[in-house]
Amino acid sequence: MADGTRKIGVLLFPGVEELDFTGPWEVLAFWTLTCPQDGWEIFTVSRDGLPLQCAKGLRVTPDYSFNTVPDMDVLIFPGGLGTRPLVHDDSMLAWLQAERPRIPLITSVCTGALVLAAAGLLANRPATTHWMSLDVLTQIDPSIQVRPDDRFVDDGDIITSAGVSAGIDMSLHLLQRLAGDNRARWVRRGIQYDPAPPAGTDWPAGREWTLD
Repeated sequence: MADGTRKIGVLLFPGVEELDFTGPWEVLAFWTLTCPQDGWEIFTVSRDGLPLQCAKGLRVTPDYSFNTVPDMDVLIFPGGLGTRPLVHDDSMLAWLQAERPRIPLITSVCTGALVLAAAGLLANRPATTHWMSLDVLTQIDPSIQVRPDDRFVDDGDIITSAGVSAGIDMSLHLLQRLAGDNRARWVRRGIQYDPAPPAGTDWPAGREWTLD
């Protein structure tokens, strides 16, 4: 980078799942803002840079468009219902394919993996996604080695993660890769991320996920 700062871009699009990008944002922005000496920054980017509405109604304004975004060292591709049309969006897939050689590390959260798969980025690789979309991932590209039980799958220059909250785990792992164990532990403590199911929320073994 011209200014020496390495850059993490978080892709936004209409219908993006809120926690898919705000979870990683919290982890990584906590780090970049409190440890500027590490030389990283994080920002958001979308196709056109215009305000957009997320899956649950949150409205956000990206920092950059595809035409104005600086070179990225890491790209985070979240999931959400908005990924469904992107799987068939030739311009988005072409952008991903064009950016792939220029971005050293691409990560996905939840169904963001479906778009990476549609762009051919997961061919013959291990990967995961939200448990309800594992079959879809295989349908898009049968060569993908699906890991249904993994919270995230690190395959070197591509990391995929399972559904929604798994993006936080993936981001802490990403931070560990980028800045080491001590930084990852410090950020985990700083955001007080110590997951354990609240009382009464354990799901009975073998029960299907349905509403009463």
